[in-house]
Amino acid sequence: MAFIYWSATTDGHGEDIMQNLDRDVVIVGAGPSGLTAARELKKAGLSVAVLEARDRVGGRTWTDTIDGAMLEIGGQWVSPDQTALMELLDELGLKMYSRYREGESVYIGADGKRTQYTGDTFPVNQTTKAEMDKLVAILDELAAEIGPTEPWAHPKARELDTISFHHWLRQNSSDQEACNNIGLFIAGGMLTKPAHAFSALQAVLMAASAGSFSHLTDEDFILDKRVIGGMQQVSLLQAAELGADVVLNSPVRTIKWDDNNVTVVSEQATVNARFVIMAVPPNLYSRVSFDPPLPRRQHQMHQHQSLGLVIKVHAVYDTPFWREEGLSGTGFSAGALVQEVYDNTNHGDSRGTLVGFVSDEKADAVFELSAEDRKKAILESIAGFLGDKALTPEVYYESDWGSEEWTRGAYASSYDLGGLHRYGKDQHANVGPIYWSSSDLAAEGYQHVDGAVRMGQATAAHIVEANKLSALPVA
Repeated sequence: MAFIYWSATTDGHGEDIMQNLDRDVVIVGAGPSGLTAARELKKAGLSVAVLEARDRVGGRTWTDTIDGAMLEIGGQWVSPDQTALMELLDELGLKMYSRYREGESVYIGADGKRTQYTGDTFPVNQTTKAEMDKLVAILDELAAEIGPTEPWAHPKARELDTISFHHWLRQNSSDQEACNNIGLFIAGGMLTKPAHAFSALQAVLMAASAGSFSHLTDEDFILDKRVIGGMQQVSLLQAAELGADVVLNSPVRTIKWDDNNVTVVSEQATVNARFVIMAVPPNLYSRVSFDPPLPRRQHQMHQHQSLGLVIKVHAVYDTPFWREEGLSGTGFSAGALVQEVYDNTNHGDSRGTLVGFVSDEKADAVFELSAEDRKKAILESIAGFLGDKALTPEVYYESDWGSEEWTRGAYASSYDLGGLHRYGKDQHANVGPIYWSSSDLAAEGYQHVDGAVRMGQATAAHIVEANKLSALPVA
């Protein structure tokens, strides 16, 4: 797709020409949340400018061609509960297809034994299975009781937020394999932090945001479909509608604000506006200098929100060989280097693609290796699930969002121990004309593109309402 956005031009002496713009709203960040907000604001009759630090739109969604293979470097899956995203996909004319899931999956247990299985239950002994079922039931009950909207306001919030998920699991079960397996779905699978680094309340929020903890344990639900052509199209198509209102290669350096106006200074443009939306993850707020400074509460809160770390590994083969062997391509093991593996073959592609994930402390460990040794270790781990043919892909690529200047981690931010109940009630609060919008702050769809879309829509609606109120005559 080739779309026209504003990019820097130069004068006759080779100097960049700075744009000076007057708009109703300026949006910092051209990911799904920022672009959705911009599109909704324009529908409501407000003028916008979107400032993006990168040379592309999409934020943490990025579809690229690597060595001839189309890869989803960032977020990609759509689950049945993600109705805001699906409605937007329909508006944009984008189609979905189902992830391949025919055949047997593979589980590697705590003892290292490899077992092929079908169904949605790991092939563990009856005691471990009973303990896993018990933990899931408790978490489902808590998710239903507490919900995703205001978990910090629940009577159990402090109790659950001051114990790590690791220790909460062991408080409720003495079966280590059960605890590690349940921990995998949140720690390695979602927050990409060790289970001792975040609270049980944060885990409950993650579950509630998906409808239940059971949904997180069901890969056929949470990883149901993909977008034909790639998830980044959600941003590309919205940006195409906005055209020159999107300014790339333009990191925002300063936001000068008072109760009624903002001036946003970036590398390529200075925008005077009534409102600004910070549509970037909370760990990047401090990359901008606010004048006057943000209030104490925001300064403190933003220091307690951080992204996890995960390596998303892509391996492309001449054929999806695992299918010929009756395997789905799905593999799980809490103890393996690569904790999850899935068939990630593109729509209509005759080749086969696997995607695997190396999370948190395991990612730390393999990043200490040379690139060659890291690749060898990761492919050997994948081969533990699917056999030696996995050792020799035609294309191999590691998505490393931790090294991205304008992301610095994956998938999204979460609070440290005790932070959610302490600060959560203020995370959406605007500071004068400054608003916040990203999947990191979502209730339903938290950490997912659906959450980014929901936040973009909600933030736009708040600004439309605030703009109406500001236009009312003073009595």
